Amino acid sequence: MEQREDISMSWKRAVSVWLLIAVAESVHGTLRRLFLLPQIGEKLSHQIGVAIGSAIIFMIAWLCVRWIGSVSFRQQLQVGALWLVLTLIFEFSLGYLFGYSLERILSDYNIAEGGLMLFGVLFMLFAPALAARSRGLSVHHS
Repeated sequence: MEQREDISMSWKRAVSVWLLIAVAESVHGTLRRLFLLPQIGEKLSHQIGVAIGSAIIFMIAWLCVRWIGSVSFRQQLQVGALWLVLTLIFEFSLGYLFGYSLERILSDYNIAEGGLMLFGVLFMLFAPALAARSRGLSVHHS
C-alpha cells in the first residue's frame, strides 16, 4: 500500500508548485520593498511580509495540493519539507548573490530581534497538510 501512495504523488509537480511559490514570493517581496518598506521601515515590513507570504503559500498549496497527489499526512509533510529546503537554498543563495553577509541573512530568522522568517518557513513545512485538510483531502494513515 505504501508503494502505491508514493507512485500517485508527483515530486515533479511538488517542485513545480514550489517554483510557482518562489515566483509569487519574489513578486510579493519586490512589491513589499517598493511600497511598504519606505512607509514603515525594514523590520515591520518584513514582519507583515511573513504574514502575507504565508497567506500566499497557503493559497497556492490549497489550489495545487490535489494536483500534487500527496494523500497522506506523511507525504504532505514530505512535500512541505521539500519546499522548506528549496526555499532555504533559494533564500541563502539570493542573499549571497546580493552580497548580504550571513549575519544579515540570518537576522530575518532571529526571533529575539523581531525576525519572523522562522515562522514563515515552518508554516511552509505544514502548508500542504493544512491545505489538504481544509479541502477534505487528508487520509489518516501515514
